[in-house]
Amino acid sequence: MAVYRKLTSRAIFNFIHVDVGIIRISKYSIASLSRFGYAWDNDDFWLRRLDHKDWLAPNEILKIFKNVRDPELIIGAFEKASSRMDYKPSEALYTLIIEKLACARKFGVIEDLLERSRLEKCRLSDEFFYKLIKLYGNVANHPEQAIKTLLRMPDFHCWPTTKTFNYVLNMLVCARQFDIIHEVYLSAPRLGVCLDTCCFNILIKGLCQCGKLDAAFSLLHEIPKQGCRPNATTYSTLMHALCKDDKPSEAFELCERMEKEGCHPDTITFNILISGLCKQGQVAKGMELLKTMKLKGCYPNSGTNQALLYGLLNTNKFVEAKHFMDMMISEGRRPSFLSYKLTIDGLCSKNLLNDAVMVLKKMVQQGFVPRVGTWKRILECMF
Repeated sequence: MAVYRKLTSRAIFNFIHVDVGIIRISKYSIASLSRFGYAWDNDDFWLRRLDHKDWLAPNEILKIFKNVRDPELIIGAFEKASSRMDYKPSEALYTLIIEKLACARKFGVIEDLLERSRLEKCRLSDEFFYKLIKLYGNVANHPEQAIKTLLRMPDFHCWPTTKTFNYVLNMLVCARQFDIIHEVYLSAPRLGVCLDTCCFNILIKGLCQCGKLDAAFSLLHEIPKQGCRPNATTYSTLMHALCKDDKPSEAFELCERMEKEGCHPDTITFNILISGLCKQGQVAKGMELLKTMKLKGCYPNSGTNQALLYGLLNTNKFVEAKHFMDMMISEGRRPSFLSYKLTIDGLCSKNLLNDAVMVLKKMVQQGFVPRVGTWKRILECMF
């Protein structure tokens, strides 16, 4: 028994001794790790690595620039890296630096850096210029600089792809700079760009937006001459413009022509036509088109249902709207908050209290919270 106690006490002592050792080691390790972590967070730690005489791999250079946080230090660090005998700046480094400078909104410095890459004959790809053009368009809001970059790409022995070219066209359409689009479009042969249907769709969208429907239709006739075929988006864009101009009959004629030419309408095409009919109060025809749409293998989406529902509400067909909402819910689609509100208001105006209460219950079941105005309308109908 005495031997057992002696062994037990010695084992406990050894255990405590080892445990204290671990604690001591951990204490010093944490201290050293915290100092190491602080160094890693410090820009000076990373910049000093550029002064090392040892060989630095390209991936190590990129890691240094990824960890430098202060944009003011970026160009100085770039000069240091460029002066090393074992490194030549690559596209990956230029991309990384330009993204950091763009975040700091130092676009003037980007231009100087780009010119330097040209003088040093650094090989830059179309993907590099695509990202740069997007930065000018989305971040800097400088479409002029984006166009200039596109047109200068051959100076870097790089030719834009159709994707890059179309991005610039679409950017100009979105910015409503219609006077410049034609000039950019004419530059396609010089840039070696092969125009596709997407390019013509963008141009047609721009012409429709500025109300030049005749020019848009002229371009539609030009598409086959350029070795391209109009697609559903081409026709849908023109149909949308016609419906917006209160010309749904012409939109239907265009749809017939579209099918004759072997291009099948999609859900978006049908949605545009249904919206055009509902806008003119021809909801019954819109419902018929919904059946036709299903027969042709196009499945309605939330846009289809909302167009028909608003058509019913705008023509004061509130009971039909209620039934249509029930059908939507049964098919797993959710009517909007405004649809519920307008339906309840309409049913109350016709003194159809029971129907209004049923719609109110469905509204709550769908997760919407009725506002004070809706409750007030119900109470007014009750008393």
